Amino acid sequence: MKKGRDNRSVKKIAWALVFAAFTVGQAAAATCESLGSLKLPETTITAAQSIPAGTYTAPNGQVFTNMPAFCRVAATLAPTSDSDIGIEVWMPASSWNGRFEGVGNGGFAGSIDYSALAPGVQLGYATVSTDTGHVGSSTDGSFALGHPQKIIDFGYRSIHLMTVRGKQIAGAFYGESPEHSYFTGCSTGGRQALVEAQRFSNDYDGIVAGDPVAHYTHHHVGGNLWVVWQMFNNSASTVFTTQDTLLGNAVNAACDALDGVVDGVLNDPRRCRYNPEKLLCKGSGKPPSCLTAEQVEAVRSIWTGPDQMVHQHDYYPPFERGGEADGWPYTISPLPPPAPQTDSHAAIGIPFFEYFVFDNPNWDYRTFDWKSDPAYVDNKIVLAGQTLASVLNSINPDLSRFRAHGGKLIQYHGFSDPEVPPLTSINYFESVVKFPGESNPEESSPAESVERTQEFYRLFMVPGMNHCKGGPGANLFDMLTPLVDWVEKDIAPERIIATHIDSAPVHGVEFTRPLCPYPQEAVYKGSGNPNDAANFVCK
Repeated sequence: MKKGRDNRSVKKIAWALVFAAFTVGQAAAATCESLGSLKLPETTITAAQSIPAGTYTAPNGQVFTNMPAFCRVAATLAPTSDSDIGIEVWMPASSWNGRFEGVGNGGFAGSIDYSALAPGVQLGYATVSTDTGHVGSSTDGSFALGHPQKIIDFGYRSIHLMTVRGKQIAGAFYGESPEHSYFTGCSTGGRQALVEAQRFSNDYDGIVAGDPVAHYTHHHVGGNLWVVWQMFNNSASTVFTTQDTLLGNAVNAACDALDGVVDGVLNDPRRCRYNPEKLLCKGSGKPPSCLTAEQVEAVRSIWTGPDQMVHQHDYYPPFERGGEADGWPYTISPLPPPAPQTDSHAAIGIPFFEYFVFDNPNWDYRTFDWKSDPAYVDNKIVLAGQTLASVLNSINPDLSRFRAHGGKLIQYHGFSDPEVPPLTSINYFESVVKFPGESNPEESSPAESVERTQEFYRLFMVPGMNHCKGGPGANLFDMLTPLVDWVEKDIAPERIIATHIDSAPVHGVEFTRPLCPYPQEAVYKGSGNPNDAANFVCK
């Protein structure tokens, strides 16, 4: 704990010296509006306005109620001639808690995430968001076509510069640097979180990485394109949303009781080996009450993954069984009639190949060569010395600099995630445990290596949660508060309570569960109300 505090003290002094260099010759900012004249490298302040307490309508039309008075600063960052990175910093006018929070994006980003800024400000954080260097919808990858610098901005540069400039703006407004800095994000935001821990280890004291698309290039091949191939390459193989409940119920009937509690949730779906062939149409049976032979094979392929197709062992893990009724509609299963880009894997996967990889807006996914193209996706050169993999992936197991900084990392992943395979997070955690460094795996038992890794990095798998939210499991939880306690009080999270809320119109608490640091899981004690987290233990 003392080492982390000493590092942060040194960091604070260093930051103060840097900030002083930027502000020599100009008066300290006395009002929010005066930040409009703040001079920072490669930065143009485009707005600086005081927002009164109450209801606020953001620039994109979103309405937020019960907001405190805050200072809104918008800026454009241009680290290269082809960069146009938008950021916004929201800072409480009178109730700042001394903390700074960076928030992540989803999909291809393309906009400031006001819905993530508002909660941070309400909690007293100076909060910053970025559009990652372009404007567009979260499924619009066209910004990448002919713009390698924008790919780099999206990959890692924007989130780092957002952090640096955001802290400088907050320091100018408050007259002092933030005492502690945190980052939270899920999906693309989870990838960005790991980027910060791996590449820019001193940016944040604590990081929450949710359902991260960490192995980004392999995900687009082995996750997105693999699902598109199963659903659309043969029209007879498409599993429609009308069949997802059939599939989910069959999986639950076979595997729900394996964890000792029948609740519609698979505690660890890796234990389930349900064979979809049991749903094969027989006699006069027809879909949607059963599956055709082609649909059975499509489901089987989604549950087994692309390794045999790409002839590379452990190329990318498969999706897990469980949660199909909630998670597959519109992510894996499209609406009829079947057409590409009517599920989320196609909506974001196809534009990646069109604009990032093949530079062809008319690219046809049926032309993909599974034997050679996966390697090309990794190795395509963006700029000299940088490939797509080196720009976009965040799978480096070396977190030694982040740990030396005193950083703490909480990662979580829905065990029923239908968009990013849950095993990707488990694989990354285990790669950190095995990395020759702080955990000393060659000199320690596996359990000791895990324990040493958990001194600064803990993974929480969330049974029954879909991608970042939703699903049949307990999927509402607060990761930021335990992270703050870990960073500032040295209280490591031993269990985090998650809640499942009834669907409308009731909206009441249906059950609670503890989330446990992997490889532990929540186990029912055998007595007491199984809907109460108090009757479960982590082991």
